[in-house]
Amino acid sequence: MTLEETTGDSSTERMDLVAEALEEVLSSALPQGCITVGVYEAAKSLNVDPDNVVLCLLAANEDEEDVALQIHFTLIQAFCCENDINILRVSNTQRLAEILGGVKPGAEPMDLHCVLVTNPQSCLLKDQALSQLNRFCRDSRCLDQWVPVVNLPDR
Repeated sequence: MTLEETTGDSSTERMDLVAEALEEVLSSALPQGCITVGVYEAAKSLNVDPDNVVLCLLAANEDEEDVALQIHFTLIQAFCCENDINILRVSNTQRLAEILGGVKPGAEPMDLHCVLVTNPQSCLLKDQALSQLNRFCRDSRCLDQWVPVVNLPDR
């Protein structure tokens, strides 16, 4: 039985809904200061307060084959799995940069390889888009897809 058979949606429609939900979660978490960007910053945040992290995004373009980055991804994935943190792979880093505010003129480019969404004091955990992402991650794990890939469509 496939994920599409269990949900009744086609794969493309479901992935579009998941991508929209991800954009919504990121857009609402950003002004609340609930986004941690960067592999090292994410590792520090995970080490200090893993219970506060509600979602981990690992982003890399298909043409990136950096061995050190893959090692970081493996370690972060293991930590997130051990601490019951949902993980998604994002395949469009350019769109991710646009959602998170892009690169500021004169500033160094952001390290978007790892993005954490933390739980703010407000009710992000009750957010419908986050619930949809959590359900997608749970359904994917049932199909032994521990780190599902989401492609953020260009706008």
